[in-house]
Amino acid sequence: MTSILRGDSSFHIDESQLTKLVKDKDLGHLQEFGGVMKVASALETDVSAGIRGDPDDISRRQDAFGVNSYKKPPAKGFFHFMFEAFKDLMIMIHLVCAGLSLGFGIKENGVKEGWYDGGSIFVAVFLVITVSAVSNYCRNRQFEKLSRVSSNILIDVIRKGHRQRVSMFEILVGDVVCLKIGDQVPADGLFVDGHSLQVDESSITGESDHVEVNRNENPFLFSGTKVADGYAQMLVTSVGMNTTWGEMMSTISRDDSEQTPLQARLNKLTSSIGKVGLAVAFLVLVVLLIRYFTGNTQDENGNREYVAGQTTGDDIMNSVVGIIMVVEIPVGLPLAVILTLAYSMKRMMADQAMVRKLSACETMGSATTICTDKTGSLTMNQMKVTKFWVGQDSLAENAYSSASKYVLDLTQDGVALNTTGSVYRPSSGSEYEFSGSPTEKAILSWAVSQLTMDMEETKKGCEVIRVEPFNSQKKRSGVLTKKSVDDTVHVHWKGAAEMVLAMCSSFYDGSGIEKDLDKDERMRFEQIIEGMAASSLRCIAFAHKQVSEESTKEREEGKKIQEDSLTLLGLVGIKDPCRPGVKSAVQACQDAGVNIKMITGDNIFTAKAIAAECGILRPGDDASNGAIVEGAEFRSYTPEERLERVETIQVMARSSPFDKLLMVQCLKQKGHVVAVTGDGTNDAPALKEADIGLSMGIQGTEVAKESSDIVILDDNFASVVTVLRWGRCVYTNIQKFIQFQLTVNIAALVINFVATVSSSDVPLTAVQLLWVNLIMDALGALALATERPTRELMEKFPVGRTEPLITNVMWRNVAAQATYQMAVLLALQFKGESIFGVDEAVKQTLIFNAFVLCQVFNEFNARKLEKKNVFEGIHKNKLFLGIILVTVVLQVVMVEFLKRFADTERLSWGQWGVCIGIAAASWPIAWVVKCLPVPDTPIFSYVGFKSKKLVGKIVRREQ
Repeated sequence: MTSILRGDSSFHIDESQLTKLVKDKDLGHLQEFGGVMKVASALETDVSAGIRGDPDDISRRQDAFGVNSYKKPPAKGFFHFMFEAFKDLMIMIHLVCAGLSLGFGIKENGVKEGWYDGGSIFVAVFLVITVSAVSNYCRNRQFEKLSRVSSNILIDVIRKGHRQRVSMFEILVGDVVCLKIGDQVPADGLFVDGHSLQVDESSITGESDHVEVNRNENPFLFSGTKVADGYAQMLVTSVGMNTTWGEMMSTISRDDSEQTPLQARLNKLTSSIGKVGLAVAFLVLVVLLIRYFTGNTQDENGNREYVAGQTTGDDIMNSVVGIIMVVEIPVGLPLAVILTLAYSMKRMMADQAMVRKLSACETMGSATTICTDKTGSLTMNQMKVTKFWVGQDSLAENAYSSASKYVLDLTQDGVALNTTGSVYRPSSGSEYEFSGSPTEKAILSWAVSQLTMDMEETKKGCEVIRVEPFNSQKKRSGVLTKKSVDDTVHVHWKGAAEMVLAMCSSFYDGSGIEKDLDKDERMRFEQIIEGMAASSLRCIAFAHKQVSEESTKEREEGKKIQEDSLTLLGLVGIKDPCRPGVKSAVQACQDAGVNIKMITGDNIFTAKAIAAECGILRPGDDASNGAIVEGAEFRSYTPEERLERVETIQVMARSSPFDKLLMVQCLKQKGHVVAVTGDGTNDAPALKEADIGLSMGIQGTEVAKESSDIVILDDNFASVVTVLRWGRCVYTNIQKFIQFQLTVNIAALVINFVATVSSSDVPLTAVQLLWVNLIMDALGALALATERPTRELMEKFPVGRTEPLITNVMWRNVAAQATYQMAVLLALQFKGESIFGVDEAVKQTLIFNAFVLCQVFNEFNARKLEKKNVFEGIHKNKLFLGIILVTVVLQVVMVEFLKRFADTERLSWGQWGVCIGIAAASWPIAWVVKCLPVPDTPIFSYVGFKSKKLVGKIVRREQ
């Protein structure tokens, strides 16, 4: 391998050789070069202060080493979706028939007159294809946009001497990146400093075992991997396409063709309608062919169309094509789901929820239980230290002079050395800037303002030997340090108060005197902790011990820090107020039949106080009636006991991620649809196990986000309720469209079938049915898919997994409207000429016009499945009103101006009035029908259909 130095650039390092060195994990050549510090020097990076980060420096580094983005496969273009739409079987049948009709028409009547029938079909088919392609293209673009948003991760870097957050795409070669548990490594690089760093490289290597990364044996870090434990600072050596991850991602495009459960079920429903339609269409075709070949049909001059031995082959073929053209099967449910989900996803983004998996939109509507974290979701995550105890003395703010300076100094050391946060002050007169988790920032802020801590000075005077980082299972962190002044070795622990207290055998009182922690004293401290917890304070304890170098060396072999016989330094109480509006959000869920369970790592007293404040616990709920339980106790139950008690539990305190997973599994076994919130790396199993995983956008780690279905961007529980409301809205909007489309399908098929069998006269032509299809599939779906969530959605109980998709209420509405349309339009078909004194062509136009207007008026009825007032809130849905207006205008154009295209005749004002009157009658009919009660038991259960059979496929939801 050649030297990685070079002299022909502003940076004295060869980019390709450096990239290869890291990718190959070539430790030998790295050491030959001079190690990580030599690489940093060649990249003009100060490992403690980072790069300069001014515009010139950024530009120079991007020119030399590239940017941290990768090439993506080209997005699917509009014509791709046009081609996909052409593959539809019914479209192909129409195109073939249109081609034959065009050919025979031109042959028989010449180009000038003969192109109308076939050409009209081509135009109509093209319109249907275009609408479908536009819908799918827009949805694809929305997915591309979502993909860009979800991959724009904020990264902590050190620039200009202090920590700041930048987009992952702005990471530069030479940057010093700060990594912690749950972070995604944003680029390839080298380990600079840190402790206990464990990395999950499965995304690169496929190996599930975590890899230990350190300065001496394995300093190599790779883009796309995840930090499983520990923390570190990393020097970036390669970005973008120069990384292994960049090469991999450039060949992968996000799959936006995910089919949700509802889409799959609606495809079955469409298939079922299609089969029924095909059967009817085939029957119509057979009847028409029999009537034709037996001489029972006449042309427009009253002559028999077919005379054996006289009619030419061309005439026969032309007539048969004409017969096939009237066989139309109107379907289009999947498009409704696409439009509904696409619209909902866009609106949910504005409501602080980013959908990562489409199926979560609809599943959330069926959620029966939400398991939520406390910190950040129910509370504001704006923490502040409000209590400080030294020994058994509570010290007032700004009055710490009465406490022992020795104890306060040790507490300062414990805060400054045992933290993943940082303190930065640009100049002596400016404000301090704190970084880290909310708890870390609260403690650092308190130590600087109340203990006058100088973090830099403290760190300079100590050498950190070993660190045990905090994680959600241990709930504590420890550090082993050596003071440079006297070479003494010290252990500092910080964490959940009762856990740190259990590690202590003595404590310092306010005067700095060390005392034994006997049973009585321990009980007093437990009472202090319980008292703070009951005031909704999070309790953190600090403990310390000076140890000998011999014992340190012994423990070095086991890589453990002493965690027994410690001395308690003090306790702090951190206040994290409840979010405004969280109580009403919890109440809204409970009113909607959704049970809220709080799962927290805090102790049982803090958990109880917060849960009561948020309305999760009712008066009288406590541990005695099983409403509150600790994680360890829940874990110790037998599987049978857990299943028996899980529904009673409202609060689980001192829980581990495993406890959360156990609860989710138990609830699912009991038949619940479970949504879970999570922010930590260890929450990933529970997020994946839940029916809907909800990760936090602010505090959530990248591992948690990748394991979730929906990201709550503002970490607010009220946004979880918004997602629930939207989930129910998606499901209800689909039901509205199903009701609307079933009415059209049944009416169209029956009208054409009855009229054809009885008289060989088809009321609705192919072009007219294609126009009806366009109203249903695109305009109807768009109008009903864009209904916003309403208040009454949260007044119903969740829809169970086994509930029919098409309810008895919907069947009642469909039966009433379809029966009315069939009765009126068939009456027009058979008696229209005599009733209105018009010829055959005007009668057919009246039928077509009345049929379309019936669907327009029925769209209003479909807005409310059960409520009688179908106009409620209609002024808020401008798109619905716009689509109705466009549909009516286009219908007027079809009837009045496109005679040859649509095979229509112009109507008088009186005839338009009749059509509108027929259509408007559907409103009072809908009002009367909604007064009729329906049974709760699904209608098809009375006639013995099972879920395996056809109707079961239509009406039953998948398990």
